[in-house]
Amino acid sequence: EASGTAIAVKCKDGVVMGFEKLVTSKMLVEGTCRRLLTVDNHCGMALSGLLADGRQLVNRARDEAASYREFYGHPIPGKVMAERIAGFVHAYTMYWSVRPFGVSTLIATVDGEEPSIWMVEPSGLTYSYTGCAIGKGKQASKVELEKLKLPEMTCKEVIKDVARIIYSVHDDVKDKEFELELSWICKESGWRHQMVPKELTKVAEEAAKASLEEDMDD
Repeated sequence: EASGTAIAVKCKDGVVMGFEKLVTSKMLVEGTCRRLLTVDNHCGMALSGLLADGRQLVNRARDEAASYREFYGHPIPGKVMAERIAGFVHAYTMYWSVRPFGVSTLIATVDGEEPSIWMVEPSGLTYSYTGCAIGKGKQASKVELEKLKLPEMTCKEVIKDVARIIYSVHDDVKDKEFELELSWICKESGWRHQMVPKELTKVAEEAAKASLEEDMDD
């Protein structure tokens, strides 16, 4: 709950993820301690919570993706990935000798050209969404996501809205400065999970800041 807000949305031509990465020190090098990580060519994960725990889940997901590809000869479907990670997470809630994972995850995949979003809770439950948010700003983010007509929007259009929502739920008074992370899987990225180009991220950030200023003026 105290971690930055992560958002994942499913559009008509792919998936987009965004993260509000709180900057713990002004000396921190930009791009380190990433919260949006690649699992396979067609799959990415967003981590909200304990980053060290999240990295273990990403490593597990990478092993699952490699094992599935080797055995079946094609990329692992999003549903199978989500269920396997959820089962792994749930196992750590069943025994006294281990502690549960302190991280919630969003899994974004594109199977063929069919996008999907999955959320895995620390309890081991998993759900599929059109748009989902985790982290401390999840409630306000979900309200904003419900206003968007995601099935009719493209990834290029959605990145501006994702940036706007993350900026709107960030509390400048209580929170530290943050770095906006954006990634996508769509035709522009060659159907591979990649970070959104810096030029587009900058445009999205400027549009988000302009939108906030307009709201404040009103």
